[in-house]
Amino acid sequence: MNDIDELLTRGVDKIYPSKDELEKVLKSGKKLRLYQGFDPTGDKLHVGHMVGLRKLAQWQKMGHNVIFLIGDGTGQAGDPSGKTSARDRFMTRDELRDNAKDYVLQAGKIIDFDAPNVEILYNSDWLNKLSLVDVLDLMKHFSLGQLSERDLFVERKKKGEEVNLREAFYPVLQAYDSVAMNVDLEIGGTDQTFNMLAGRKLVREMKGKDKFVMTTPLLTDSKGNKIGKTEGNIIALTDEPFELYRKIMAQGDDIIVKGLEYLTDIPMEEIKNTEDQLEKGGNPIEFKKTLAFEVTKQLNSEADAKKAQAEFERVVQKGEAPRDLLEIEIKEDIKIDEDLLVKHGLANSKSDAKRLFEQNAVRKDGKKISSGTKAENGILNVGRKVVKLKLL
Repeated sequence: MNDIDELLTRGVDKIYPSKDELEKVLKSGKKLRLYQGFDPTGDKLHVGHMVGLRKLAQWQKMGHNVIFLIGDGTGQAGDPSGKTSARDRFMTRDELRDNAKDYVLQAGKIIDFDAPNVEILYNSDWLNKLSLVDVLDLMKHFSLGQLSERDLFVERKKKGEEVNLREAFYPVLQAYDSVAMNVDLEIGGTDQTFNMLAGRKLVREMKGKDKFVMTTPLLTDSKGNKIGKTEGNIIALTDEPFELYRKIMAQGDDIIVKGLEYLTDIPMEEIKNTEDQLEKGGNPIEFKKTLAFEVTKQLNSEADAKKAQAEFERVVQKGEAPRDLLEIEIKEDIKIDEDLLVKHGLANSKSDAKRLFEQNAVRKDGKKISSGTKAENGILNVGRKVVKLKLL
């Protein structure tokens, strides 16, 4: 597989208008201007973001001009993608900017921000300056029918859920980003397809040129839930190496093949061999350890990855006490309950936390405790996870 094939196929779901047309442009030697946007609704980039960040870095390494766009403008509208109901609160520009203050540092683990062919932009710089006339001119390029026919809005209407006009206008704002930056291509997850195609339409009508769209697959489990994004289960790019390694190992086996393809540089031939071995009954633990090691190495260093793997094998696989416990600082009046376990990544959900309590899998200093126990300094075991509680 050559570099162009790898760029256009690995970790790619679809290309609009087609892979062949984009390949033709690339083989001509033309350097493209492209971007991916990240709305800072939280202060941490996670492994789900890695899929797009790695693709952006791949374009950058091939000499194209890439833009890391922070969506502090679109974030004010609230992206409805993946939301089954309308938001009850919208974030301000200041809140979004505060969340994004470390985004470049985090994304810098993957993208080379010292290179000359990268830009960091904030879309509030142009979206917040749009006048009423500007907004009305944008709206004339889209019909109410086009916006309301979006799959997720159709599903909401079927369930009797409200479709907020503020959210419905989001695709138009994202579409304008492509016009404002005059890009040739946009990268985004498959859940962004509608928004990105709106941008393709707007660029064609306002700039008179074709914009390519490259969708990347979402990193999901067998139930379709996004991996590493759920509250209490975020696998952040800035997690300590052991925590990062441990959290990846805690995922289901269905992450192995897609994780190796989307998140590592392991050759596709080797990944296909791994898939074949798994189908024949191979031990998934060893393959998952390869994934955890490669991701930890990529986001930290090989030495950190080796140390994290050794600690995982010692603590989790052999049951020995951890050398460096993760310390959780909590207020004196806090209770050890389902909310606390979910908040600190010790349980995947409230129902999971409830199950852990019911199965007597939650222990404080070696003694089984029930939900609602007063928090005190000491060692908290939740299943195989161990943390140190420190009262403020």
